[in-house]
This record gives sequence, structure tokens and C-alpha cells, in this order.
Amino acid sequence: MGLSDRIKSNGNGSAATVETAGQSPLAEQAVERRVVADPYAELKTQIHHACIAKLGPQLFTTQSDEDLSERVLRAVTEQLALDRTPLTREERRQVTREITDDILGYGPLEPFLHDDTVSEVMVNGPDAIYIERAGKIEHTGASFVDDAHLMRIIDKIVSTVGRRIDESSPMVDARLPDGSRVNAIIPPLALRGPTLTIRKFSRDPYTMDDLINFGSLSPKAAQFLAACVNGKLNILISGGTGTGKTTTLNAMSAFIPNAERIVTIEDAAELQLQQQHVITLEARPPNIEGEGEVRIRELVRNSLRMRPDRIIVGEVRGPETLDMLQAMNTGHEGSLTTIHANSPRDALSRLETLVMTGGVELPHRAIREQIASAFDLLVQITRLVDGSRRITHVSEVLGMESDVITLQDVFVAKPPDEEQASTTTSKLLGPLECTGLKPHFLEKMAANGVVMPPHFFNEELVGYVGNVNASYGSFQ
Repeated sequence: MGLSDRIKSNGNGSAATVETAGQSPLAEQAVERRVVADPYAELKTQIHHACIAKLGPQLFTTQSDEDLSERVLRAVTEQLALDRTPLTREERRQVTREITDDILGYGPLEPFLHDDTVSEVMVNGPDAIYIERAGKIEHTGASFVDDAHLMRIIDKIVSTVGRRIDESSPMVDARLPDGSRVNAIIPPLALRGPTLTIRKFSRDPYTMDDLINFGSLSPKAAQFLAACVNGKLNILISGGTGTGKTTTLNAMSAFIPNAERIVTIEDAAELQLQQQHVITLEARPPNIEGEGEVRIRELVRNSLRMRPDRIIVGEVRGPETLDMLQAMNTGHEGSLTTIHANSPRDALSRLETLVMTGGVELPHRAIREQIASAFDLLVQITRLVDGSRRITHVSEVLGMESDVITLQDVFVAKPPDEEQASTTTSKLLGPLECTGLKPHFLEKMAANGVVMPPHFFNEELVGYVGNVNASYGSFQ
């Protein structure tokens, strides 16, 4: 119990007893839980408004972040000193930090956004904030004051990227300045109050070496994927929600040579490419009059006139799939994209379905021929029940046999047998191993200057070399 709570309980003990005398035990617990959640909500709101009134336009000037933080901290401290509420030193420090976070940052979410071990932040309402650590969901004790407080934070996030959220547009996709993905949905669609989901991205983008250290793939498979990117193969990365498709795409894109012109197209710009010659395009939602929408499909078409060496689409989820296939089939080799699917075969089926959503009436065989000729390689990612993300299949798209697109697995991660289960660290899935089958696209890679050693697919590779842009491993 804080100092102010003790003073209130001594002075108003009888009143509190009379007030709660007629309530049920459940109601008493609810009142107590609300009080314990934030006993200084009224104080913080009062000081918050006083600081905003005092600082005014200074919050929106172009001064440095350090100067602004000092001014806000000084103003909060002065207002707190003027208030007569008795607080201990620790309580005063906590209230000061929380008010400063509200004014400068994202309120109760700030500690989780700065915590590198947190990969996702989920706000189910003002009093229910969950986080994901190491693939597991945890409930936190943090909370917002009320729905209005949460709505202020959501507005602050979406307004910085030119988006809006209100009753006429109650859903929004946005991003934080560091590229983290943000989704918000508010009433009347969200019945229990505003809901916010933030998928955090690492400040330093994960490299292929990091994915190897995490156990997502083997060094030999990493060397093969690096060669495929450098050799200008069209690659499709598929997986379920939260499996790490964008992270894998980002890591693989590091092996695109610096000399090439890259155009990235996304709903909300998240990719963090390290090359110099990168053009980032972002779709735009309709304005308040319902006009001005620019979809990914129009951006893909426009990118063809921008002389790209590579086109990277963050994710295909609609009619833009057909335009992406057309681009891959008309000389834009080395393109990469992701898709939601649970297996390599499902990914091909979903591509076919997405093409049909474009309103173009093509026979199924024609669509499958487009898919088979467009993509060279398919990378499947799965999220296991222990929270780990693993690449389970690296498959070559061979072509058409009758009316079916044929696939050939180059690397596969299989469930371990009883002997392997006792020696491997994860009993859910064995390591990603080469099947021994030589892919048919080696000639295409050789034409683009990447020659694979003839023994690569039938021997264990030794002498693994770390991440070097446009050169990964012992071959070039």
C-alpha cells in the first residue's frame, strides 16, 4: 500500500465501509482490482493536462529528442511538486516516469517496446495487456486508465504514418518508427473496447547467421538459400501467422548484390534492407471521403516502369498476385515474396486462388502454368508448439505434369526417430537436411554467375563461412 493509500484509509475508512456495505463480494473484488491497478490515475491525468497546457507547441517543434525529454521531465517534476499528494520517493519516480512515457511515448507500452526479449505486444482492452516472450504468451500487470487513454495512444501511433482510425474506419494497419507492425481495431467492431497488436521487429535486423543460431535452419541450407538469392531465382516464402516470414525474407535479401536496383512494395513498410539502391513503396488506404486508395496491385504495375532489377512484395494476399506472376515471367528475375500457407502444396493452391480473385477468367491450367514458370524455389516455415520457428521445406518448383504442379524437396526437416530424439535438443523436429536430389535450376544460377560445387548435394558441407553481402560461403 502506498503512502497516499494509507492516508486515505486512515481518514476515510468508515466512509469506504459504508459505501461498499451493500455490494456483492464480486463487486468488491472488481472495485479493489481497479484501485490497485492504478491508484494515481486521477493525479496522473491532472498533471498530464497541466504539462500539456504548459509546454504547448514546444512538443511539436523540431528540437532534439534529448532536449524535449528534459523539458517534459522538468515540467512533470515541477507540477508534481506543486501537488500536495503525499508520495514516497519510489512512487514519485514511478508516477514521473509514467507521465513522461504518456507525453513522449506510448504510455504503459513503453517498457515492453524497449524490452528486446518481447516479440509481440497484445492489448485486449485498457486493463488486459499481454506480451509474447520466446514464443509464449504472458499476462502483464500493466494497464491503461480507460478506453480514452488507450485510444489516445492508438491515435498517436497511426497519425505518425498518415493513417486514421475512427468509427467510419475502425480498422487500421500502421507501423512504429522502428518498423514494428501495428494493427488496431476499435468499437463498434471490437465489442470489448479498443484492441491493439504490435509485432516488434529487432532494432538490428536478424541475419542468416542469427537464424542458424536460433536453430531455424542448418548452415548448409543457409548457404544454399544465399546462393539461390544471389543466383536470381524467384523465391516464395510461405508459412502461417507469426512464423517469421518477413524476418526470413529480410535475412535472405541481404545477399542481393549492392549494384542492383531493388523496389519493395508493402501494405505497411516493414522490410529493413541493407542495400543502398532501394526504393520503398507503401500502399495507401482511402481517405475520409473514401477516395485516394492506392493498392499493392497498382504499385506492382507502376514498379515495372521503374527499371527494377528485383521486385520484393512484402506479402501477396489479393489480385496483385497475378501482376507479380506477370512480372516474374517477363524478365524480372530474383524477385521475392511471402504468402500465408501451411505447406508447400497449400502455398501453390493459395496462389491459384488469389489469382482468381483478380476477376480475370483464366483456365486453371493457364494459372498453374504461370505459377510453375514464375517461381523457382519455395521455402516453408512452421511454428512449433514449443514456440520455435523452423524452416521445414526448401522445395524446387519443377513445372507441370498433366494438370498438377510438381515439387521436389531439396532440404527437408523430418520428425526425429527414437534414436535421434534422445540426442537432439528438440524432439519435435529433426534438423534441416539435404535430400540428395540435385535441383534443375542450377543452369539458371550458373548463367547468373553462381556455380554450385557438384558434391554440394551429396556430402556434408564443411568450412561454413559467415554472412558476407552477395557472397555467402565458398562459392560465387
